[in-house]
Amino acid sequence: MAGRLAGKTALITAAGQGIGHATAVAFQKEGARLWATDIDEAKLAGLATLDGVACRALDVRDADAVAAAADEIGAVDVLFNCAGRVPHGAILDCEPEDWEETLSLNVTAMYRTIRAFLPAMLAQGGGSIVNMASVVSTLKAAPERCAYHASKAAVIGLTTSVAFDYAARGIRCNAVCAGAVDTPSFDERMSAHPDPEAARKAFVARHPIGRIGSPSEIAALCVYLASDESAFTTGQALVIDGAWSL
Repeated sequence: MAGRLAGKTALITAAGQGIGHATAVAFQKEGARLWATDIDEAKLAGLATLDGVACRALDVRDADAVAAAADEIGAVDVLFNCAGRVPHGAILDCEPEDWEETLSLNVTAMYRTIRAFLPAMLAQGGGSIVNMASVVSTLKAAPERCAYHASKAAVIGLTTSVAFDYAARGIRCNAVCAGAVDTPSFDERMSAHPDPEAARKAFVARHPIGRIGSPSEIAALCVYLASDESAFTTGQALVIDGAWSL
């Protein structure tokens, strides 16, 4: 069924690659008027050629930049908070600057964008907020992911808080809890191993379905959460991980 997002305006952060880019393409195909943002505007060049897509640079760690974007763009029906990072290290390896940078990008940035765009959503009578979380959060532990683990657990907490406080005013807020996905970020993590290809094969072999996810599969869930089909779904941490966390 095409046109599931027809008539809706959406904004995506970190739309330049990976899950953000795949979701931007999926939203556009489903008829959304889209604002695609990324800290590196050059990565948005391919999206800028699509009908109904406007691209702009946005550093979600910059409170003034986020506020300016909200003023420029106005009301959106869908906000997809996709920006994030995946640092390596257990707590004794996690330096204060790594901790602060991870929390700033993975959690505080979502706090900023939601606060900036929520008032206009409320004024128009509702909207859908989708936050990129992870199964590595309150759902599952993973080795040497201290800052990432803590930040994604916080994303789930932020999601349920917003969902509960604004449900009666037409706001839905959900978290996408993905497992490993074949993105540049995943490739970067594998490249830290002495033999990246062997590390990748070993990682994939541990998955019950014998592969990791694709960005387009995550995007499909985001389309559902952005659409009116999920009108009764809010405050949820939706797992999409090929049974990895079972």
